[in-house]
Amino acid sequence: MKQINHYITAEQKGERLDKVITALNNEWSRSQVQQWIRDGIVEVNGKKEKANYKCGENDHLLISIPEPEPLDVLPEKMDLDIYYEDEDVIVVNKPKGMVVHPAPGHSTGTLVNGLMAHCHDLSGINGVLRPGIVHRIDKDTSGLLMVAKNDYAHEHLVNQLVEKSVTRKYFALVHGVIPHDHGTIDAPIARDKDDRQNMTVVDGGKHAVTHFQVLERLDPYTFVECVLETGRTHQIRVHMKYIGYPLVGDPKYGPRKTLDMGGQVLHAGILGFIHPRKEEYMEFSAPLPDYYHDLLEKLRRK
Repeated sequence: MKQINHYITAEQKGERLDKVITALNNEWSRSQVQQWIRDGIVEVNGKKEKANYKCGENDHLLISIPEPEPLDVLPEKMDLDIYYEDEDVIVVNKPKGMVVHPAPGHSTGTLVNGLMAHCHDLSGINGVLRPGIVHRIDKDTSGLLMVAKNDYAHEHLVNQLVEKSVTRKYFALVHGVIPHDHGTIDAPIARDKDDRQNMTVVDGGKHAVTHFQVLERLDPYTFVECVLETGRTHQIRVHMKYIGYPLVGDPKYGPRKTLDMGGQVLHAGILGFIHPRKEEYMEFSAPLPDYYHDLLEKLRRK
């Protein structure tokens, strides 16, 4: 069981208990937190309260989160597109449509299932559901991921992400013709209070920075390269929507009328990091998937 202590700040005074707790972790949904409160695993000053309890300044919250029910994550033989592998690291090119790691109700067909069949020495820091997973990309985003094969490599790679020394370049097709050649989006991101499945730009959210450069204008679209300085959930998709150029095909953040591409047209094409043991900088490049390349060619012929 994991216990979390939190004292209500002056800014949180008067807010609902469920809202305060949900804001503590981007991975927690409001409905999940409300269930925790009903189950009695949340205490306020040593007592059980309801979800609509109005918090007082300096109230002490104790959240006793039970360990998740273990899932049987079974190895599945897959034809993984591996770009590099040694005793510490695997670099793999994930196809569009593949989920990175299992979750309740979705325990097969993920990258983790394939990795477990490929090798048996993945790091255990992220637990049984995410062995070796250092960072993620969305299901319908294709491209390069680094995977740790032991805890030493995992910690080393995570520290590079924290220090913002990992190179992560994505290629996106967006709606609209961007007039300027490059730009930086510095806008904080958090879960949408009205829809916990979505992220949005909001004051008080987590620091998020995306740099972009126009590669080609294909009226009424623009082909751009996006470089992540931070790595928030759905960051590129949220940031490009925020400045008025949402990703083509994006069912969550795109316009109602968009191209039906089975998800956002986004590819993690370049990944660079310092090898945790060799201490050498390594960079890898994965070409655009065929569907993406064909779409660009079609737009160029218009």
